[in-house]
Amino acid sequence: MTAPVRRIVLIGPSGSGKSTIGRLLAERLGWTLCDTDEAVVRDAGRSIPDIFATEGEPAFRRREYGAVATACDRSDAVIATGGGAAVDPANAELLWRDAFVLALQARPETALARLRNTDEGRPLLAGDDPLRRIREQQDARAAVYARADWTVRTDGLTPGELAAEIERLARVLAPDLVAGRQGQAADGDPACAFVVRTTLARYPIMVGWDILDTLGARMRAQGLGGSAHVISDTGVAPYYGERVLAALRAGGVDAGLRTVPAGESSKTLAQAAALYDWLVERRAERGDTIVALGGGVVGDLAGYVAATYLRGMPLVHVPTTLLSMVDASIGGKTAVDHPAGKNLIGAFHQPRMVLCDTSVLRTLPPRERSAGWAEVIKHAMIMDPGLLALLEERAEAIAALDPELTTAVVRRNAVLKGQVVTEDERESGRRAILNYGHTLAHAIESATGYGTYLHGEAVGIGMIAAAALSRRAGLSAEAEGRQNTLLQRFGLPESAPGVDAERILAATAVDKKVRDKRVRWVLLEDIGRPAIRDDVPEQDVRAVIAQITGTGNHPAG
Repeated sequence: MTAPVRRIVLIGPSGSGKSTIGRLLAERLGWTLCDTDEAVVRDAGRSIPDIFATEGEPAFRRREYGAVATACDRSDAVIATGGGAAVDPANAELLWRDAFVLALQARPETALARLRNTDEGRPLLAGDDPLRRIREQQDARAAVYARADWTVRTDGLTPGELAAEIERLARVLAPDLVAGRQGQAADGDPACAFVVRTTLARYPIMVGWDILDTLGARMRAQGLGGSAHVISDTGVAPYYGERVLAALRAGGVDAGLRTVPAGESSKTLAQAAALYDWLVERRAERGDTIVALGGGVVGDLAGYVAATYLRGMPLVHVPTTLLSMVDASIGGKTAVDHPAGKNLIGAFHQPRMVLCDTSVLRTLPPRERSAGWAEVIKHAMIMDPGLLALLEERAEAIAALDPELTTAVVRRNAVLKGQVVTEDERESGRRAILNYGHTLAHAIESATGYGTYLHGEAVGIGMIAAAALSRRAGLSAEAEGRQNTLLQRFGLPESAPGVDAERILAATAVDKKVRDKRVRWVLLEDIGRPAIRDDVPEQDVRAVIAQITGTGNHPAG
């Protein structure tokens, strides 16, 4: 996107929603929609299945090239392409010229349901096992779609929400394309990046630069009344405690503040009990709101208290660390630690709102900031090749907290995490992929008493280990190298030298992801293609633990 862009191009597999989303996006922008499949049908006077049946695929591709060439002559246009259009190099040369190219992605099961609902005559649906053909076709074209400037997953979102998200992305990443437009965000709030919808909850994730002072007003807009009980820690409260109290009171919300010692050592049942005593003293009611102001530790602890006091109170997350903004504050996981393992005692309790003010990251210590990028890189590796490319291209500006880029990246991660939570609230399916790098990360934290490595640092080391395990199962050296190089560029450690390898190995056995005494590992088949495995050979695990600890030999066994 070095030259001024004149068009938005949607590529992606059949069933990803290009036509529907393209129409809504064009309406939002006041532009022309150019749907290349519809143009081919108009030109031929017959349906695409009929063209394939009577003229063959080569003839269809010639007609498609003509439609692409005509569409790419337009400015102020949204171009929705057929699933295979971008595969042809001649088409690709036209589509990428002066355009912001987005790849829309959908799980094969989602794509199949959409295709069956809209068009029974597609060749892809003919015969037995269309799901297998869709999956194979997506795999075969994945490298082409990965060239897009950005990737958007369309599972679990309405077309309107997706159109709004794409407009916001274009505004930040290709601002000259949509200059002067005032888009409408999901949930009617311009700061709303995504609305999480689960069986029992619906809540917005607000992301913006310098929006902390709007907390009280936005809570009121979400119907949160009563008093607010702010839980923070000794590292965050001196910076933002009084400001948050003022923001709440300005919004008409009575508020009080309680701090806990900063650090993982506060995630205990004893500390939760002390907070219960404080809530009793304040005569907290079920209609009041717990506000978690801080990073992942405060979010987990305050969330656990909100989930259990009075059998459940409304919760609002105000994350102040990068790691919490892109991961921990979204999804409803709450917990305290047990001496035998991290987060072993907890509950699912979805918040009522998440408010991420990216400007507060400026006061985050450099080490904490670096640690947060591990989760961002994790999301890119398992779900979003376009995000990975952006991180590689703009690493230094992003790490330096460029306001627009930082906000765009945090918004993108909020969407990715929100989509997964919407699809799988309680980690019974796809949500498990978010544990990429976390099995050994939690084991490293446990083996070091939670005091040596920040969580994001441990996740980075765990990702290096997971990629090494993935390499033994077929991951390319290029994919592993891209991940590890990016982790280095964002200042994350590459190993855990001197940590007891035997203690790491033992800690994996009590990980939350163990099923039927078998450790479930999240590995990578390729960038954007995670796989959950419970058959990883023990000798491979031992070898990788030896690699990251620098022991030079395997843990005894």
